[in-house]
Amino acid sequence: MPEKILLHSCCGPCSSACIERLLPDYDVTVFYYNPCIDDPEEYELRKDNQIKLIHAVRETYDKDRLNFAAGKYDPERYLDLVKGLEEEPEGGARCAVCFRMRLLEAAKYAKEHGFSKFTTTLTVSPHKNYKVISEIGRKAGEEEGVEYMPFDFKKKDGFLRSIQLSKKYGLYRQDFCGCRFSRREK
Repeated sequence: MPEKILLHSCCGPCSSACIERLLPDYDVTVFYYNPCIDDPEEYELRKDNQIKLIHAVRETYDKDRLNFAAGKYDPERYLDLVKGLEEEPEGGARCAVCFRMRLLEAAKYAKEHGFSKFTTTLTVSPHKNYKVISEIGRKAGEEEGVEYMPFDFKKKDGFLRSIQLSKKYGLYRQDFCGCRFSRREK
């Protein structure tokens, strides 16, 4: 029986290539947690597309090998954490705070639900810094006593594969990270 892993996910499109890479070796639970999105409709659209992807992929794999969980939608918490960083450029200090919030929550969820390992879809994006994300994930894992697995999902054309799989499954593919600041910069 494969080992369990928790995959923090920001959206269905980003998770598609990550799930494809993880499923041969792991039982995957996708943990959708993206409270930086302050527009409830955008949040729900991404959540619905995450669930749509999971249902489609489960048709190919053993249904017990891919599961879904969602964290609390709390955009006010995100806005409180980034107060004073609103003018930071995309990829700057504001994003590091957001990554920490999400990865720490994923680590907490992993610990509370019996996962010894977790990782994130955030590394599939060519717009996100793998080293920064991995260090934040490692520290979050240490704090909670779970192992962060530093997969660089953008390698081996992971981002391109996510685009292909999004088309295959008819997923909504957003053109901004999620927060109001990334929407402003797009």
